[in-house]
Amino acid sequence: MTRHVALLAYPDCQLLDVSGPWQVFASANALSPQPLYQLTLVADNVGSVITNGGLAVQATHAYHQLNRLLPLDTLLVAGGSGVIQQREIAAVKEVLCDVAPEVRRLGSICSGAFLLAAAGLLDGCRVTTHWRHAQQLADEYPALSVEPDALYIESNGRYTSAGITAGIDLALSLVEADHGAGLAGRVARELVMFLHRPGGQSQFSEALRRQQDAGPLRKLLDQLHMDPAGDHSLEHMADVIAVTPRHLTRLFKRYLQVTPGAYLTQLRLEQARLALLDERNHVSLERLAERWRLGGAEQLRRQFQRYYGVSPSVYRQRFASSHAHFTKESPLCL
Repeated sequence: MTRHVALLAYPDCQLLDVSGPWQVFASANALSPQPLYQLTLVADNVGSVITNGGLAVQATHAYHQLNRLLPLDTLLVAGGSGVIQQREIAAVKEVLCDVAPEVRRLGSICSGAFLLAAAGLLDGCRVTTHWRHAQQLADEYPALSVEPDALYIESNGRYTSAGITAGIDLALSLVEADHGAGLAGRVARELVMFLHRPGGQSQFSEALRRQQDAGPLRKLLDQLHMDPAGDHSLEHMADVIAVTPRHLTRLFKRYLQVTPGAYLTQLRLEQARLALLDERNHVSLERLAERWRLGGAEQLRRQFQRYYGVSPSVYRQRFASSHAHFTKESPLCL
């Protein structure tokens, strides 16, 4: 059975939000004896669509023709700066609402979630988007439960993904659901990608990076990143930059939107996460918790589940083998 997949583009959409998922499905076709996916690009009008990088893509259908494509297996809405204008166009939202009941999988890439949210199609769902826009999405659409660290989420039949290349992760997961891990893995290898990319958006976001805009915290952040397992009490951290503990907490909330303790816990959890991927040295949770000052095994398990959305054991089973394979044999394209 050939599954019909449509991608919705518009002026100033993000090019990779369109081309990334498209290439995943196209590669699945190329690696199979017969075509598995029929691909259609939909836009405001038939013809050339200028993306926000200046490169044009060619749409074969206008959005008001979407009903002619029904029933659709999958409809994905691209993100990009142009989504702000698109969500103000009543006709686009009306069409999405009309076709949604006859689309098996309706989803978005990156900030495309704003368009689906504006149409009321994500109400009551757990969703994600690019980490930079997650708080705005949560503030403007309180009926959504926004999870800023997830790479992609399925909730109530709706699919949302994080920024840009996470659309490729989402598309790979859809191919895996349709045709199994074997084909999805071959597509991932063809694209030089992880089948399941380890970690969440936090590894790319400002919260876990030494930042250029961290102001007076820069010296302290350098020390924390160099030695996450160090004995970093609140008083000691404050002394590093010669402020009071109370003022340090205010600085962290101002520049990083977290408390000093939460930031340090995130750093330590990231180290524990990386250790879980090392198949050569299978370390117990108790030893990981001790090594990275994360309490006991049960406390590490709870923190890991809360921050990454899966338990440490599930994470290790899901990601360790692909991490070992690709780090040994292939570069990772982010």
